[in-house]
Amino acid sequence: MSDGCCCCMCVRETDAAIIEYFGKFTRVAPAGLQCLFWPFENIVKNISLRIQYMMIDCETKTKDNVFVRVAVGVQYRVMEDKVPSAYYKLTDSKRQIKSYVYDVVRGCVPKMELDQTFASKDTIANAVKDQLQHSMSEFGYEIVAALVTDIDPNINVKHAMNEIVASQRGREAAAERAEAEKILQVKAAEAEGESKYLRGVGVAKERQAIVEGLRDSVQGFSHDVQGASAADVMDLLLVTQYFDMLKDLGRNKPNNTLFLPHGPKSVSILRDELKAGFMVGLHPPAKTSGK
Repeated sequence: MSDGCCCCMCVRETDAAIIEYFGKFTRVAPAGLQCLFWPFENIVKNISLRIQYMMIDCETKTKDNVFVRVAVGVQYRVMEDKVPSAYYKLTDSKRQIKSYVYDVVRGCVPKMELDQTFASKDTIANAVKDQLQHSMSEFGYEIVAALVTDIDPNINVKHAMNEIVASQRGREAAAERAEAEKILQVKAAEAEGESKYLRGVGVAKERQAIVEGLRDSVQGFSHDVQGASAADVMDLLLVTQYFDMLKDLGRNKPNNTLFLPHGPKSVSILRDELKAGFMVGLHPPAKTSGK
């Protein structure tokens, strides 16, 4: 056998090299310049130590029988002290990680309803990370993070969910509009009642003022004119108001011709008719049954 020679090879900063001697693993070469006893010793594989990312789509169904697509992103890397295990023990690391993710997702999601699944993304992600870390550490891999990036139900289910939400929002909006209309009606009724009350108070005060004014006028006239009775004073007030009414009618335009009974006895006749009508209103005639 001829003697070998020494050769130098460079290992990159982010890699670790697997070195074999006649096909048998001897050591892991770190980053930097490495001297090999060629051709008996050589680098068979450069293992990357950088963090790698893999997206996994898993289809499963929820507890309420809704099929969903769960997208899980996994960040992983080879541990520096277990490079030989990562190279020799596991043939396809990505396929193995996918298998574990499928197993965890299809074990967690079927225990949850659809709404709970959306609210439990962190729970699913933590379960995936714990399971992967426990299983992949034996093969020299570290799970840096596991993220549930998307939960996508069937398109028909999404349309149904949107319709449910739209219907709920519509009912809430209708209830709010009805409540607003109710408040407006109540406030309008309260305002109308207050207005009528104040109008009644005003009319009562007006009538009270008129009565007090008439009383003062009657008392003053009876005191100043000897022999004048209250009836005479009322007749004089009626005559005065009668002529004031005629004057106001004459001022209104367009002027119309009014034919009214006019004479000294008209006021007394008007007074008697008013009294008679007032008394009939207070004491209506009794009804007689006919045979």
